Amino acid sequence: MKIAALQMVSTTRVEANLDTARRLIAEAARSGAALVALPEYFCLMGRSDRDKLAVAEASGDGPIQRMLSQAAREHEVWLIGGTLPIGTDDPDRVLNANCVYAPDGSLAARYDKIHLFKYDNGRERYDEGAAIRAGTAPTTVQVTALQGPSAIATSLRVGLSVCYDLRFPELYRELMHPPCDLISVPAAFTYTTGLAHWELLLRARAVENQCYVIAAAQGGTHENGRRTFGHSMVVDPWGVVLAVCPEGEGVVLAELDPARIAAVRQQLPALEHRRAR
Repeated sequence: MKIAALQMVSTTRVEANLDTARRLIAEAARSGAALVALPEYFCLMGRSDRDKLAVAEASGDGPIQRMLSQAAREHEVWLIGGTLPIGTDDPDRVLNANCVYAPDGSLAARYDKIHLFKYDNGRERYDEGAAIRAGTAPTTVQVTALQGPSAIATSLRVGLSVCYDLRFPELYRELMHPPCDLISVPAAFTYTTGLAHWELLLRARAVENQCYVIAAAQGGTHENGRRTFGHSMVVDPWGVVLAVCPEGEGVVLAELDPARIAAVRQQLPALEHRRAR
């Protein structure tokens, strides 16, 4: 199955970001991708952490969710929709929601980011908890796609996560009962933390869980002055980086081969050696 990670440099304008996402989704679909992933905050990189409150949508409805549903249906792809703000009963907090749409445009799963980023090195300061409520439930989704001249069906168990979650391997262990074939990590890593840890952590999650990892990222200098690291990539179950986009907009394409997963797990049956839960 061909999969695609989309890299963006999102702006402070929702409609402009939606237009960019539509264009990149279409490009990925034309290239044969059956599963397409957008980055965290693809719809808005605001000038302040609280800007997302003004564009928050009700669960199941709103222009951002409609765009994702329509794009999945139009291009007949599985669409991992980065993240968007979903309102809560607290006017000062939203959920950072990762919505997954099936090729018919229906909502197949929603994961609310559990771990909220906080960072202060004296020059850069971020605190997602100032405007986001943490999610609570690890989430997976079953994806089935037909590809190739003979329309062979490929079925995948996909584990959902977002950005800062990447630093918490216990979350991914929760997702591996039963084991996932693919882990998705939409992100907006800062340049500083990304340079130090992004590829290292992605490859570690792939190796320890013996599955593919698709990581769609923000990658560049944004209108709000923030610089994100980019390097959207697909990593195979042995930790090999199959494709990467260093910075700027782009579509990262790679083939996910279930036989590769099976071979790695057979040669080194580490998942079988886990202690019982």
